[in-house]
Amino acid sequence: MNLGLSVQHRLPGFTLDVRAEAPPGLTVLFGPSGSGKTTLINAVAGLLRPDRGHITVGDWVLLDSATGQFLPPHRRRIGYIFQEGRLFPHLNVRQNLLYGRWFAPRDARGESLGRVVEMLGIGHLLTRRPGALSGGEKQRVAIGRALLAGPRLILADEPLAALDEARKAEILPYFERLRDEVSVPILYVSHSLAEVARLATTVIALRDGRVVAVGTPGQVLGDAGAVGARDAASVLTARVVAHHDDGLSELATAAGPLLLPQVAAPPGAILRVRIAASDVILAREAPRGLSSLNILSGIIAEIRPGMGPGALVTLAVGNERLIARITRRSVAALALEPGQPCHAILKSVAVPPEDVGGGPLSPE
Repeated sequence: MNLGLSVQHRLPGFTLDVRAEAPPGLTVLFGPSGSGKTTLINAVAGLLRPDRGHITVGDWVLLDSATGQFLPPHRRRIGYIFQEGRLFPHLNVRQNLLYGRWFAPRDARGESLGRVVEMLGIGHLLTRRPGALSGGEKQRVAIGRALLAGPRLILADEPLAALDEARKAEILPYFERLRDEVSVPILYVSHSLAEVARLATTVIALRDGRVVAVGTPGQVLGDAGAVGARDAASVLTARVVAHHDDGLSELATAAGPLLLPQVAAPPGAILRVRIAASDVILAREAPRGLSSLNILSGIIAEIRPGMGPGALVTLAVGNERLIARITRRSVAALALEPGQPCHAILKSVAVPPEDVGGGPLSPE
């Protein structure tokens, strides 16, 4: 089901004016603090009635200010995942999960308890109370409760923001499974580049209350106008080829083989890899005698000078793009031009584990 968003709302010192449409899957609302993410998600949840708007999930209308239609929050069939689990402390995990089921309409075609428990790996937690759970375990239970409510839409408002890095690494694969195995559309709020790269089917980038870009993770994260030149990155599709005895995993990409610190995925698995543009070095000829193990190849598609001394050089690698952030002086010294073959050099340790995740970039 497509997600249609058209929301205009004025607050003191801030105006939200968003128009965007996203295909089925997991849509990330991305942007810095104060960009309007929370205001927009509150409008979708029915916690805010905007001045004007039209919000739809497929043919299901949540808001149409032109006709005066405003579906109250309790009738919107939304599963909401907050920054913290917000579980009932006096109920055990099973009871917390089934509390979500209690709100599902009788005709709702929701997930079964058994499937949700298996998907989230929480079978061993069912008799525990929230006080005996870690932060990551609480969030998994919160995800399950939202699923069992028979939702037509899931909202996740920065669900990993309150977790440390270890707990984030624990939870991210479950959101990947949620994206890939559940038919319910998901609207996910984040300002984390790693979460965008790993999870999103579609990214809606906001700044100052307006949409600055809409597209796949690779398209949006490679757009310096949307994320800033310092945060520009590529998102490549990679297939795990092998795990080697020296602790490195070999991945196949459209740009060539990629060696990374061992990834937690079996041979044959399809992954997404975020590569920061600032970690890529370019060479006109294939270099030799380097400690960097990854030498990828492509054709220069575009060179975009920045306002300062930098430039973004985009290489076409199959149907994807690999971006390097170098200086304009380097562009001139190498005489780089669109259409030239070029080599991109990347240290294996430059890609942290949180920038490698599962799943294709877009739905088939």
